[in-house]
Amino acid sequence: MTKPKPENGFAIIDKEAGWTSHDVVARARKLLNIRKIGHSGTLDPPATGVLILGIGKATRLLRFITDLRKEYVATMVIGSETDTLDAEGKVTNTTKIYPTLQELQENALSFIGDIKQVPPMVSAVKIKGKRLYELAREGKEVHRDPRNVTIHHIEVTESLEDNIYQIRVSCGSGTYIRSLISDLAAKTGSLAHVGCLRRTAIGSFGTDLANPIEGIQLINMPEGLRDYTTINVSDDVSDRIKVGSVMRKEKLGIQSGNGPWPIIDSRGKLLAVYERYNHDTVKPAVVISQEP
Repeated sequence: MTKPKPENGFAIIDKEAGWTSHDVVARARKLLNIRKIGHSGTLDPPATGVLILGIGKATRLLRFITDLRKEYVATMVIGSETDTLDAEGKVTNTTKIYPTLQELQENALSFIGDIKQVPPMVSAVKIKGKRLYELAREGKEVHRDPRNVTIHHIEVTESLEDNIYQIRVSCGSGTYIRSLISDLAAKTGSLAHVGCLRRTAIGSFGTDLANPIEGIQLINMPEGLRDYTTINVSDDVSDRIKVGSVMRKEKLGIQSGNGPWPIIDSRGKLLAVYERYNHDTVKPAVVISQEP
């Protein structure tokens, strides 16, 4: 990692509670004195943990970060439901049905794989041009179509407090942990909401690699895309990559897969990110300008 300075790259931030993801971006802009900064994977204000920022040209690469697997640790508070499905909300319903740890663990298995989730009203999903949380603040509730999400792993364990459990989740993009916890409780005939929520990893970037916003550090673009199979090319091929040429897979040494593939030149610079075009060719998803 390098000392912070206005350049192109990524920053792995450990977001603290109380900050919105936009707050983190705004602070990064001041610290780095650069306007072109975005983030991947919104974290709600009460949540903490890994938030990845794209700086400069890396903002064009944030969608590849969004596609990476996420890991979370949360507490599941059994016995009550809130209007936000977390501890920040108002209690809307209670129950005296308290499932056992074994019941929760057994029912959690049914959520592994591809499932459908209804986005919570406090999410950032847009309906007719307006974000759901904006409608929720106005006291409105609207119909939300279920969305496909993927759950790779769920682990439920007991905590030190009665009727509060710890849940670890590995999941795909777009998963709402508060909805997952609510749905898991409902599967047992009970109610629950999220107590605390922490994102512990995005891809291979865990909290051990994250810094508080005041200690922001940058990594270069190739390092930020390290979870993907990178392709190193010679100077003659680099010239074709820079202009976004459609390439044969064999020319780039690609044997299989759909990508994306970060393309790196002989000096270690990211030239582009390519993806599958047809059975034997690939095309650029993003070409990175080599101008300063």
